[in-house]
This record gives sequence, structure tokens and C-alpha cells, in this order.
Amino acid sequence: MGRQVAADYSGKRPLVVGTLTGAFLFLADLARSLEPVPEGLEVDFVRASSYRGTESSGSVALHLPDSLSVAARHVLLVEDIVDTGRTARRLTAALAGAGAASVRLATLLDKPSRRVVDCTPDYTGFECPDEFVVGYGMDFNGLYRSLPYVGVLRPSVYS
Repeated sequence: MGRQVAADYSGKRPLVVGTLTGAFLFLADLARSLEPVPEGLEVDFVRASSYRGTESSGSVALHLPDSLSVAARHVLLVEDIVDTGRTARRLTAALAGAGAASVRLATLLDKPSRRVVDCTPDYTGFECPDEFVVGYGMDFNGLYRSLPYVGVLRPSVYS
């Protein structure tokens, strides 16, 4: 994925924007895998949340920092997982609305079986079954983020 992203953003001064908090580990690994590194590459973060426990709330809370300037930039939005698609779609629309020259979406995990809005990632690491996953940045109520792997959370933990 890193080589493909690097090729696609060659000569475009890309701005890689990670969604906190879940995507921070994937963004770090993806950024380190960009080869060759596109000239002018910058990294920033936004906050978005839509989960309460194991369920998507249906609404998305966004926080775009004042320091985030996307005007005329080619933006790569990095997500940990695209599930219903609401968060990714809302974020891509917000970035485009803020004047980005282009917005593409990269995700570690894609869960198309849960999609409720039209949202297709441009870059996908793996397709994910309809299970609640944690680790590698993803959490359940703030727990399990630091696991060095992605695992399925047993329903007995959250039932």
C-alpha cells in the first residue's frame, strides 16, 4: 500500500491526515512505508467519534484543529476501520469543503457488510468480517489499543 500511495502522490505535496485515536498506529506504519517519500509530505490529525461501546451511534462528532490547513492540498485521510462509512464520508466531505484539492481514503480494515452510506476506500489493507475488533490502535471503551495485533473481542466482554 505504501508504494502505491507514494506513486499516486508523487509531486503533489500530500497531507496525510489520521483519524484519532484509532488510526495512529496504522498511520505511523503507513507513513514509514511510503517509498519513495513524496516531496512535501506532511502529517496531521483530526478527531472523530461515532461509537458508544460496540455500537455505532449513528451520529459523528468531528473536531478539525484550527492548525489543519487543507486548502489546495492533496489529502490522504487515514482510518483504522471503515464500518458503516458515516465517519469516513463525513470527514472526506469536511476536508473537501475546507478546500482540499483532492481527498482519498486509506483504511487498515474495511467492513463493507456493515456499510449504510456510500463510501469506498481508495486503499484497503484487509477486508474485515462483521466482528468487533480491537488492537493495533482500535479499542473498546479505551481498552486494548496497545495490542500489537488485531483481534476479535469476545462478546462476553461487552455483553
